[in-house]
Amino acid sequence: MPVEITWWGHATCTVEDSGVRVLTDPLFARRLAHLRRRRGAPPPPEAAVADVALVSHLHADHLHVPSLARLAPGTRLLLPRGAARAVPGLRRLGHLRLTEVSAGDRTRVGDLVVRSVPARHDGRRLPVGPHRAPALGYVVEGEARTYFAGDTGLFESMAEEVGDVDVALLPVGGWGPYLGEGHLDAGRAAEALARLRPGSAVPVHYGTYWPIGMDAVRPHEFHSPGEEFVRLAAERAPGVAVHRLDHGEGVRPEIAGYRSRKDAPADRGDEEREGGAR
Repeated sequence: MPVEITWWGHATCTVEDSGVRVLTDPLFARRLAHLRRRRGAPPPPEAAVADVALVSHLHADHLHVPSLARLAPGTRLLLPRGAARAVPGLRRLGHLRLTEVSAGDRTRVGDLVVRSVPARHDGRRLPVGPHRAPALGYVVEGEARTYFAGDTGLFESMAEEVGDVDVALLPVGGWGPYLGEGHLDAGRAAEALARLRPGSAVPVHYGTYWPIGMDAVRPHEFHSPGEEFVRLAAERAPGVAVHRLDHGEGVRPEIAGYRSRKDAPADRGDEEREGGAR
């Protein structure tokens, strides 16, 4: 099979394609500020093994500097352009190869091409901080095309910007009882699925972290988004195979017609990309 997806919890996944391990929004902490991991053991050490890590935006549950510090020396790290200026803690990650990207950029990593795409989300590091870096999604193009949405709401040009994909990793919830603007709940994620029409989908970003002391406040928003997404996806995008994974579980989605992106050109060379991001 050309691609294998493992969900470690929240928005953290490993995508293995064409011999390359891609890690999304690494978050390995038991506790983050007022959030505590309520379901699933923290990811094992092998979850931090990757050739490249993708960071979708600057919120601390997606750009978590202590988790990034666990990555092996030489690991490639793609971040939204402006991240290094907005998050001083990234300067401590001298063992990683930081590359800042913008929507529309294509970055070669081994036999893969990672395409950066827009997201509709407030990607500021702090709720009152300046807008220094956009929120992004990524499409990993190898033997399959895998879309990692990061955090996003629906937007008019989503299908056009993302393009044809084989697998979609879609957020279906959050870490609190209420979702703000720029998020997908189970219903909006099912609508995104109907627009994108991939062959397979994996719901992420739910059922992992929850605010301390709020277990009794709208608990269905913690427990039910995955099952609700499966139900609604069957109604709105019946041709899509939805794989609801447990923490640490993997799947090899069936890809219709294996594709190769090995000869797809990157827009710019790696040397140019890395120059301003270290």
